[in-house]
Amino acid sequence: MDVNADVEANVKTNANADTNADVIAATRHWLTRAVIGLNLCPFAKAVHVKGQIRYFVSAATEAPALLDDLERELSALAQCDAQQTDTTLVVVPHMLASFDDYNDFIYFSERLLKSLQLSGVLQIASFHPHYQFADTAPDAIENYTNRSPYPIFHLLREASVARAVEAFPEAAEIYERNQQTLRELGREGWRAWLAGTPSP
Repeated sequence: MDVNADVEANVKTNANADTNADVIAATRHWLTRAVIGLNLCPFAKAVHVKGQIRYFVSAATEAPALLDDLERELSALAQCDAQQTDTTLVVVPHMLASFDDYNDFIYFSERLLKSLQLSGVLQIASFHPHYQFADTAPDAIENYTNRSPYPIFHLLREASVARAVEAFPEAAEIYERNQQTLRELGREGWRAWLAGTPSP
C-alpha cells in the first residue's frame, strides 16, 4: 500500500514551489475544515473566529535556521498580548518531510523551550502530513487526527490551555473521541470531507 497516496486530497508534501500564501491557504483550509469542522479541537474555533491565530511560514531548510525561527516565534508569543495573538502555527514547508526527522526535531524544540525559560508558559503541539502515534500502523486512520498539510509546530499558551480545559469538562476524552470520529469517517470519508467547503 502506498501510504503517501493516502494523505488527504489537496495536501502538498513537496512544497518547493509553494508560495507563503499557498502554504497559509492550505493550512487554514485544514484548520477550518478538519480541526474545527470535525471538532477535533473544541478550543480552536474561538481563537480562529477572533483572528487570534498567527501563521508563520518558515523558509528554513536546515535545523539551525528553523531553531532560530522557533526561538523568535516563541519569544514573540510569550511577550505579546493574548488578545492580539493567542496561539501561533509555525509551518515548515521546506524540511522535515520525513516524520522520523520531524519527531527527532521535537526534542530540540523542547530543549529550546526550556532554554528560553518558557516551560510552564508555552507548550508545543505537533502535526505532520505523516503523523504516526506510537503503536499504530502507518496507514491507521487514527493517525489522521494529527495529520496536517505541512509539518507544523503549534505554539500554545499554557494559561489558555488551562482555561479551555476548565470550559470543557470532557477535555480528557478528546483524544478517544477524535479517534472514534476518524474510525467512523474512514480514509475515503476523510479525503471527501477535506475536499469540501471550509467551515465559517
